[in-house]
Amino acid sequence: MSTLLIKHATQLVTMDDGRHRIDDGALFIRNNVIAAVGPTRELPTEADRVIDASGMVLLPGLVNTHHHLYQTLTRNVPAAQDVVLFKWLQTLYPIWAGLDSEAIYVSAQVGLAELLLSGTTTVADHLYIYPNDARLDDEIRAAQELGVRIRATRGSMSLGESAGGLPPDCVVEDEEFILRDTRRVIEEYHEAEPYGMVQIAVAPCSPFSVTEDLMRESAKLARAYGVQLHTHLAETQDEEAFCLEIAGKRPLAYVESLGWIGDDVWFAHGVHINAEEIQRLAETHTGVAHCPSSNMRLASGIAPIRAYLDAGVPVGIAVDGSASNDGSHLLQEARMALLLQRVTGNPAGLTAEEALWISTRGGAEVLGRDDIGQLAPGMAADFIGLRLDTVGFAGGAVHDPLAATIFCQPSTVDLSVINGQIVIEEGQLLTIDLPPVIERHNEIARKLVR
Repeated sequence: MSTLLIKHATQLVTMDDGRHRIDDGALFIRNNVIAAVGPTRELPTEADRVIDASGMVLLPGLVNTHHHLYQTLTRNVPAAQDVVLFKWLQTLYPIWAGLDSEAIYVSAQVGLAELLLSGTTTVADHLYIYPNDARLDDEIRAAQELGVRIRATRGSMSLGESAGGLPPDCVVEDEEFILRDTRRVIEEYHEAEPYGMVQIAVAPCSPFSVTEDLMRESAKLARAYGVQLHTHLAETQDEEAFCLEIAGKRPLAYVESLGWIGDDVWFAHGVHINAEEIQRLAETHTGVAHCPSSNMRLASGIAPIRAYLDAGVPVGIAVDGSASNDGSHLLQEARMALLLQRVTGNPAGLTAEEALWISTRGGAEVLGRDDIGQLAPGMAADFIGLRLDTVGFAGGAVHDPLAATIFCQPSTVDLSVINGQIVIEEGQLLTIDLPPVIERHNEIARKLVR
C-alpha cells in the first residue's frame, strides 16, 4: 500500500455536497483513493510521499465531457475559420478522410497533454470517423500512456451524402460493422468498477450523419452492456431544419422517439432548446455537455445554461473539438461559460462557484460517475493544484482563491494527481516527453491538410 500526503494548501476546495473550503488544507491518499480530507493539523503527518502545497489552491480534477481529440491536427485551417457548422464540416470531412492509426494516436497525445496541463483529469472523447486503419484503440493507448482517466466513445457515421446525410460517402461505415466493433471495444476496454480508468460509451455522431436504425440499435446495444449513450444534439438551427425535414420533429423529440433520453444519455451542445424541452431533459435526468467557445467560434448560439441549472438538468463543461475551439484549456472554458451566461444582462447569470461546480461535480454527474469530481473520503484521488503567487493570480487570489481560478487566467496547473499517481509536478508533464510528440504531430498535420 502506498500513501501520499498533500499538506498546507492555502485553500482546499472540496466541491462536496456542503461545498466546503478548507484553509491550510490537506489530503491523505491511500493507493488511488482519498482516505482523509481536512485541515493539515488534523491529518497524518507522514506518508510515503509528502508534498508541501503552501501557496496553492487545491481543486478536484476537472471533467471534460465532450471532445474530438483528432481535431488537434486541423486547428485553424484557413478555409474553416469563418464558417458555420455544416460548411465547417463539409470543409474538413475530406481532410479527415486521410486520418490513420498514427494520426489518431499522436493527436490524442497532444490533445490529452493540453487538457492535463489545464487541469483536466477525466476526458470524454467522441471519435466518430475511422478511415484507413484508424481505431478507437489508438486514442485509448494514448490515454493509458499519459495516465488520464478517459471515457472513450465509439462514435459512428453511416448516412452519407448519397443517402441524404451530410458526410461524404468515403467516410461513413457499414452499420453492421459499427455495431460489431462497438461490442468489441466495450468487451475489451470498459471498466465498470469504481475508479475505472477506461470506460466506453456508444456515440452515433449526429442526427444528420446516421440512420434511425443505427440510433435505435445503438441504444439497445448500450443498454444491454450498461454503458452510456452520447451524441451531438440541437447545436445549430441547420440541424433543427434537418430534423424537421426528415422526421417532422425537433431534434430532441426526434431522438427521444428513437430511445435516446434518460439518465444514461448525454448530449453535446443543447443550444437550440425551448422551455418545454428543458423540462423534459430535467424530468428524465438527461445530461448536457456545454461547449461555450465552440458555440461562439461557429456562431451556433448560446446554450441556456442558467435555465438548465435552475430546472435541474445535469450540466458538464467541455472544450469540444480542437478544430472548432482551437484550444483545449478547460479552466478557460469554465471562464467562457461564466462570461457567456452574463452577456444577456444578468451579472450573476453564472457564478464562479457554479462554473467550477459544472466543471467537476456536474461533469461527474453527466458521465454517470459517483467516484470523481469532489475531494472527499472514498473518492478517486484525482485533484489539481495551482500556485497562487503567479502573475495571472496577482491581486486576485488574495481575495478569493476559488473565484480566482475562474475570473483570472492561469496558464497551466502546477500539480495534477490522477488515480493517486502524480502526472504533473511543478508544472511539468511527467508521463510523456512532449516536444518530440509535438514535432511529429505537426508533421502529420502538414501532410494531412496538404
